[in-house]
Formats: sequence, C-alpha cells, structure tokens
Amino acid sequence: MSLLSNSPSNGAQDGADTRLILLKDWLASLNLVDPASARPASADASFRRYFRVDVLPAHQQAHGATLIVMDAPPERENVPAFVKVDALFAAAGVSVPAIVAQDVERGFLLLQDLGVSTYLQVLDPDNASTMYAEALEALVQIQKASQPGVLPEFDRAFMLREMNLFPEWYIGKHLGAVLTEAQAAELQKVFDAIIANCLAQQQVYMHRDFHSRNLMWMDEKNPGILDFQDAVYGPITYDVASLLRDAYISWDEELVLDWAIRYWQHAKAEGLPVNKDIDSFYKDFEYMALQRHLKILGIFCRLNYRDGKPMYLGDLPTVLDYVRKTAGRYKDLKPLGRLLDALENKQPQVGYTF
Repeated sequence: MSLLSNSPSNGAQDGADTRLILLKDWLASLNLVDPASARPASADASFRRYFRVDVLPAHQQAHGATLIVMDAPPERENVPAFVKVDALFAAAGVSVPAIVAQDVERGFLLLQDLGVSTYLQVLDPDNASTMYAEALEALVQIQKASQPGVLPEFDRAFMLREMNLFPEWYIGKHLGAVLTEAQAAELQKVFDAIIANCLAQQQVYMHRDFHSRNLMWMDEKNPGILDFQDAVYGPITYDVASLLRDAYISWDEELVLDWAIRYWQHAKAEGLPVNKDIDSFYKDFEYMALQRHLKILGIFCRLNYRDGKPMYLGDLPTVLDYVRKTAGRYKDLKPLGRLLDALENKQPQVGYTF
C-alpha cells in the first residue's frame, strides 16, 4: 500500500532482528555506506522495511550523502518485480530510484534516496494544481511507454478478488454484519457493473498505488515515484483515480473535475486511448475509483484487525465519503448506497443521478 505510512516496522518482535543483522553484513560487504548509520526511513503497510544510510565520503560525489536500503523478505515480497518495474518506468523517463546494489535472492536493495518529503506532506491549496499537473504528466509518460504482455493483467478475477475484501473485512469484520442472500446478490450486481465498465476501458501500464504517500516532492523531475512493485497492465483511469481520489487527502469536487479534465485533454493530445467523450471518461474515472475504494475499505480494516495497524481506520471516513457520493450518482450503483444505509442505520442521501 503506502511506502511512507506511519505503520510500525516489521522486524522481529522478540530477540535479535536477524534480517537487520544480515542486511548490515551485506551493506558492509559493499564498502559504499556506513552500516552502523542505518535508521528507519519509513514504514510500510506490507512486510517491507526501509532504512536510510550514510554514504562513505569517497562515494558521496557519485551517490549523494545518503541512500535507502529496502529490506523485503523474499518469501513475502516480490523483489524481482520491483527491479523490473523500476527499469520500465526509468525507461519511460520518470523519476524512480536508481538501484545502486542488489541481493534479490535475500530481498535486499540499495536505492537512490529521493528525499524526505512526500506529496502528502507538501501539498497545500496554493501548490496543489502545479504538483498534480507534474504528477499527471509523469503518469502520461508511463502510460505512453505501455506494451501488452509485459506486466500482469488486471483482469476480472483480479478486480473481483480485490472488491471481495469489502464484504469480508469492512462489512463482516468491521461492521460485524452478515449479508442476507438478497443483499449479497445486490452487491454482486454492483460489482458486475463496476467490472464491466473497467474491463471496457483501454489498458496501459498501471502503477496501482499512485497517490500522495508514494510520490516524493523533488527539486527537479518532480515527482519521485515509489512503491511500484505491484504494477500491472490495466484500465487507463486507474492511476488518475488513485491520485485524484486519494484515500489520504481529499479536494473539492470542482478541483478534482478540473484536474481530471486537464489530464484527459493532455492524454488525448499525446495519443493515449482515453474515452473520446469527457462525460464518458469521467464516468470511467468514477467507476474505477469506486473499485479501488471498495478494496481500500477492506484493506484498511484488514490492516487493523489482522495486522495490528489501527492508524488506517482514521482514513475510512474519507474513503466512505467517496464511495457514497459515487454510488449516489449512477443508477446501477445506487444499491450500494442503500446497502450502506441499511448496515450503518443511516438515512439515504439525496443527490443527482446520471
């Protein structure tokens, strides 16, 4: 999920941190950095950990003052995918961390340090339009480099597997509710409508977590892009929705619409296969965002109840607000709003319908 979240480290709970010992031994063998300087650079919603290390004086001209070490247990994390996508995105001309050294077998990477400030930490109403324009320009570059057969496909089974996290973890675990047969059938119809729209969209390289916590603010070639190891080949609106309907920061709908239109205009001008009609494009954008948000509701609850990371529950209201507003705007999504009303004992919201 997020590269720079506030989650705790994933090291050993008791006794020696054996992976950290192995990691420092590996760093010592490289003779590039000071292993003793390793300190947490960020935590992660996955099993990865990141440490910042000081570069030895003899190598600072080549690599800068600090580098980042990734500790990704190979039995739990796909390090080869990170290496592959890093090369793909670098070839597309966007800012991703250069890999300075690697031990893929053990799950260790030494990476270029893209800085300490995420988009989430820097964004404000005065700079948002410029920062989002730069992020969307980088996204267009990635999408223009897309080729089929290179990355895994974000297909129907993939989408459904993600959305099923919503009834399992949000409805079942968080709300403690059990759906009736009729409710389960209605929810499946909503899932089918979402999947039908998303599968009809043109396919491109898809980062899958292109949002404010995985984008770094940089002085040049902004933004720095992180946490791309789960990239797939999927619907063209996915990353736009991930960025503009961010689970961690929300903006007025008028602003989001303006930014989405600007992306659409630029993407069309660059020959990308976005829907040629702006209303149809925005509907694609909304359905795609909803697919993602249903997954996120499930994941945030799973992180709390299964993984002991409760801080994500604080972001549930933002995501639920997105879900309710989108469900209220389209006829085939309205059953989702009614289901939430029934489960949460709320009065239905009145809005406009497309």
